[in-house]
Amino acid sequence: MKRAEKADRILRILDDLYPEPPIPLDHADAFSLLVAVLLSAQCTDERVNMVTPGLFALAPDAERMAGLPEEKILEQIRSCGLAPGKARNIKALSRILVSEHGGEVPRSFEALEALPGVGHKTASVVMSQAFGVPAFPVDTHIHRLAARWGLSSGKNVERTEADLKALFPRETWNHLHLAIIFFGREYCPARGHDLSSCAICSWAATKKRIREEAQDGGGGPRSRGSASGRKKAASKKATR
Repeated sequence: MKRAEKADRILRILDDLYPEPPIPLDHADAFSLLVAVLLSAQCTDERVNMVTPGLFALAPDAERMAGLPEEKILEQIRSCGLAPGKARNIKALSRILVSEHGGEVPRSFEALEALPGVGHKTASVVMSQAFGVPAFPVDTHIHRLAARWGLSSGKNVERTEADLKALFPRETWNHLHLAIIFFGREYCPARGHDLSSCAICSWAATKKRIREEAQDGGGGPRSRGSASGRKKAASKKATR
């Protein structure tokens, strides 16, 4: 099966499973989303959603965050990975937002990626989820599934992003990247996963890939958070 044919079938399956996938990080506006995405590096979304209410209660916007002592920011986010560096970056980017952007989050990739601690993936999430600009943020779930499904070589996230953008219509990017993340979490985990019975892997992955992952320790689906009813629904949709 050609990549384009795979992409079309995958899109239909994910549209059925996740017609309106929610944004995993709790936020009220572009600034709170920017900070939340920055915090999510090497940290679970659940953990970020636990720490941000306290942080934003103290500083809900860039101006007040810029005026908050770095130690106070660190105190609120200490349970997140790489917290000291993140606290420095949050304060520094808040100062820049105030001094150079009128306290607002800029609406361009170039300006976002110039902020401390903000890489291309973070900028892509903000552009897509806060401003509705088509983007395809590639996180660990998307990177591994694109390779597992034969949609990309998986050499690096830059290559994966380019391949996925070439395969899927631009108007689907913002919805699709969230749907892939949720599918990876619920049905297609990195380890302990039987590709041969997966709603997508069973036909999208090569036989060689299925054998190799089985030898690496796959022994049946153990998808986190997936109910049996949704598993059956996913399997049925895969046959369409």
